[in-house]
Amino acid sequence: MTRTKNVYIMPIRKKDFKLAISDPNAHNGILQHAIDFPLPEGTEIISAYDGIVINTKSNSSKGGLEKKYNHLKYLNFIVIKHKNNEYSEYSHLKFKSVFVKKGQRVKVGEVIGYSGNTGYSSSPHLHFHVCTRGSLEDIGETLDIQFSKPFKIKRKESDLTENDKKLLGR
Repeated sequence: MTRTKNVYIMPIRKKDFKLAISDPNAHNGILQHAIDFPLPEGTEIISAYDGIVINTKSNSSKGGLEKKYNHLKYLNFIVIKHKNNEYSEYSHLKFKSVFVKKGQRVKVGEVIGYSGNTGYSSSPHLHFHVCTRGSLEDIGETLDIQFSKPFKIKRKESDLTENDKKLLGR
């Protein structure tokens, strides 16, 4: 297991945090360390570390669980390059809600966009991961993220409470 060298903050404000999940049915293989944060659409997303924006997209208003949505043309996202050749990705963002541009420097804690439900997605949330490459077509591998303030990431269906399931729309 490869851990991040950088230490990140949670990509949402503490007041917005209800649940972090990394379901092995959805997050396996190269995405094994990805984390989903169920959030109401329009929740502020913040940069988890200082860096330079290398890619963004926010022109999609569509999403769902049909196979056709499992394509980048439906996904809104931000990719930021950090020191130590680590890249953070923030996905499923709301239509036209990305506040940063390619080449822009961002500071940790800066608002960069809003949560949404675009691309292959069952409900509004933020998909977040840190990886070894900055291309959405080839992310390399996701890294086990070191966070400045640890929090519980639920990794099994059996870990979910009834309240968690309501947050996830189950």
